[in-house]
Amino acid sequence: MSAIAAAAALSLPLSFCRSSKSNSKKGVRGGFRVFAIIGENGGLVEKKSPWTTLFEVEDPRSKVPTHKGKFLDVYQALEVARYDLQYCDWKARQDVLTIMLLHEKVVEVLNPLAREFKSIGTLKKDLAELQEELAIAHNQVHISEARVSTALDKLAYMETLVNDKILQDRKTSDSDSLLSTPSTSSAQFLDTVENSKQSRRGLNVSGPVQPYSANLKNFWYPVAFSADLKDDTMVPLDCFEEPWVLFRGKDGKPGCVQNTCAHRACPLHLGSVNEGRIQCPYHGWEYSTDGNCEKMPSTKKLNVKIRALPCLEQEGMIWIWPGDNPPAANLPSLLPPSGFQIHAEIVMELPVEHGLLLDNLLNYKPCFLTPTSGLQGYWDPYPIDMEFRPPCMVLSTIGISKPGKLKGQSTRECTTHLHQLHVCLPSSRQKTRLLYRMSLDFAPILKHIPFMQYLWIHFAEKVLNEDLRLVIGQQERMLNGANIWNMPVSYDKLGVRYRLWRDSVEQGSNQSPLRKST
Repeated sequence: MSAIAAAAALSLPLSFCRSSKSNSKKGVRGGFRVFAIIGENGGLVEKKSPWTTLFEVEDPRSKVPTHKGKFLDVYQALEVARYDLQYCDWKARQDVLTIMLLHEKVVEVLNPLAREFKSIGTLKKDLAELQEELAIAHNQVHISEARVSTALDKLAYMETLVNDKILQDRKTSDSDSLLSTPSTSSAQFLDTVENSKQSRRGLNVSGPVQPYSANLKNFWYPVAFSADLKDDTMVPLDCFEEPWVLFRGKDGKPGCVQNTCAHRACPLHLGSVNEGRIQCPYHGWEYSTDGNCEKMPSTKKLNVKIRALPCLEQEGMIWIWPGDNPPAANLPSLLPPSGFQIHAEIVMELPVEHGLLLDNLLNYKPCFLTPTSGLQGYWDPYPIDMEFRPPCMVLSTIGISKPGKLKGQSTRECTTHLHQLHVCLPSSRQKTRLLYRMSLDFAPILKHIPFMQYLWIHFAEKVLNEDLRLVIGQQERMLNGANIWNMPVSYDKLGVRYRLWRDSVEQGSNQSPLRKST
């Protein structure tokens, strides 16, 4: 039987039947695209490999815009970066195809029918050569993976430059059009790149935390879970380095007043709640939720009032407005998505500044993908969706495909999910009040198991303490002058955007750098 007839009978690529070393290698590099099979009339019929359509991606190098070594503006530079990523994708596909074809050739060499035409020595030689080629091909795939990662970082960096350019244009022009920016020279483009690099290096969070800006106080802040505030209890807390205390008035609605008696500055939370009024333990002065002193035992009643904050209750949480501006009309919703049940609500006091804790919550090692602007995104390749919601909340949904395994599916593809809410209340410049809410869209029976809350608390503290020692150490370095945002990289994207948002608020900027694109 001839080599062509054997290939036809086995439906193997013609080039697999070449016995010479040079032809073998050329066949792999050229690609095995044709099968030889016998047609009805005894002739050879060409048939494409069934997987080649997955790899028939056009080489994008012919479409890369040419600018003779110069970019006219950041938009063209971004376009080139995108073509670089397309090329990396194309090259990776070719590398994978090479491995698949080599494996197919191994099958051909080991086929019993093909072995009839080769000696054992020839088979060993062919397999050794294929093993060498496979090792080279696998190494090339790893190189391609590294190139794709580098291209993604480059693309993310170019997107940052474009965003910076858009912000610069918005500051210098009243026009809403972002596409009408006149082109600049290559020298101007280099200046833009350098300025952007300086901006990245200029994200400086070091030294003692500065006093909080009044602008950062002009938000609604969640401070407690409704279940923790009974009719006869009080919840003391610090917010922006001021002491406050929560309690319920005669109408059952929560109130938040200064945790200091007007008489002798005694902490009010050491007292008790009496008929919807908080009673000082020192001399019995009683205050209502609006801060008015309504009782002064053993003395003539004076017109006395302590500071009270706007306080509202919604969806199982109590909110306060610590700023001087009139409070916003509506509260944001922090409930988990439809289909989830709340299983745990936990409050902790942590010895770190709230911004550091937010940085930690927004930090994951995998690649983080976001829109060109905004405060949300998802982690790749893990099924985790995450959002920072001003002023201090982080919401995340984690898809659980198998116990202990997250890789390989988006949250939409997972059948079970864990939803988390973290509220990082700025108690002081070195202390955070953390509110944690955990919800599940499966296993509703867990909610009814006695003492399950304590088990959730144990797990939450265990997970949190894994990173807490790192953040505490980070804070110590920061206080001594180290910049904790010295070298941001691609997976820091959401944390960087939080810091940019916070800087813009504290500086009173009317043009937030994180305005969502329309």
